Order: sequence, then C-alpha cells, then structure tokens
Amino acid sequence: MASQGADGEKKGADAGGAQESGDAVTTAEAAGPASGESVRVDSWIWSVRLVKTRSMGATACRGGHVRVNGERVKPAYAVRVGDEVRLRHGGRERVVVVKRVIRKRVGAPAAVECYVDNSPPPPPREAVAPAGIRDRGAGRPTKRDRRELERLRGLSFGTSGSAGSSGPDGGPPGSGAGSGAGA
Repeated sequence: MASQGADGEKKGADAGGAQESGDAVTTAEAAGPASGESVRVDSWIWSVRLVKTRSMGATACRGGHVRVNGERVKPAYAVRVGDEVRLRHGGRERVVVVKRVIRKRVGAPAAVECYVDNSPPPPPREAVAPAGIRDRGAGRPTKRDRRELERLRGLSFGTSGSAGSSGPDGGPPGSGAGSGAGA
C-alpha cells in the first residue's frame, strides 16, 4: 500500500511537471491562430509587447509608423509568418521578422519567441553634465548665474522680437537696465 501511494505521488509529480512544461507551449499556441492564418498587425505588435496598448499600435499604424514588407499599413492589415515588420516607436526603430502569429498578449519570454529581432542597436545615451547643479554652500545664484542656468537648460525668453514681450537684453520683461521706476 505504501508503495502504491509513493507510486501515485511520483506519477502525480511527473504529470504535474509535464503539464507545467506543456503550459508554456500551449499558452503561446492557444494565443495564436491555426497554421496558415493571419492576425491584425496592431493586435500582433501589442501581443508581442512592441507597444504598450493595442490602441497605441493602431495609432502608430494610422500615423504611418508601421511598415510591413516596406509598405505603410493600416491597423487591420493581416500579418503572416515571415513578414518583416518595422515600427518607429519611442524615438527608435524596431525591425522584426514574424516567426509566429499570436492573438493574445503573452508574457515577455513567450513573446520574444514569436519574432526575430533585427533592430539596429539603440543609440548610446549622451553623457550630459547635469545642468543646474550648484556646489553646496555657494549661496544664492546671481543674475548672471541664473542666465547661464537658463541657457544650459534651453530656456530662452523673448525671442519673438516684439518690444512688449521682452526686455532690452532679450530677457523677460522688466529684466533689463532700461526698465524700472527711474526710466
């Protein structure tokens, strides 16, 4: 009897182990259509986690940021295995070749198996010195320091050239030597 219980436990553990490894395969297979079928491109790029939401995928298609085999496509375009999908998203271009079509969104490890990534490497992040950091104890910034900080941050005032919108030195109104009570 004890051996039967041990055998039953062993069989249950084997079946559970096989079922767990089968779940990963069946999840991706269950999410996809039968062989030879196709899926909407907006749904596919969302399913394989190239975009965060399906509506973002549809918006990218309508904006001309998605190309399949070199052609701009609409959100309802049918994607098949072997198609090359180019997506411009987040300041970067992703180039992927479809290995498997799926309809439902799956986890990241399963999603990576659905395409071959031929994207160029992302551009290196620029090593920019932090703008606006002053030494501790340096005191209150002077007007000159403030202008340098604004220039570094890219803030500029009064570039339109109208007399009422900027001060005499191109700064904000009232910042020049000519404005004030004595003028």
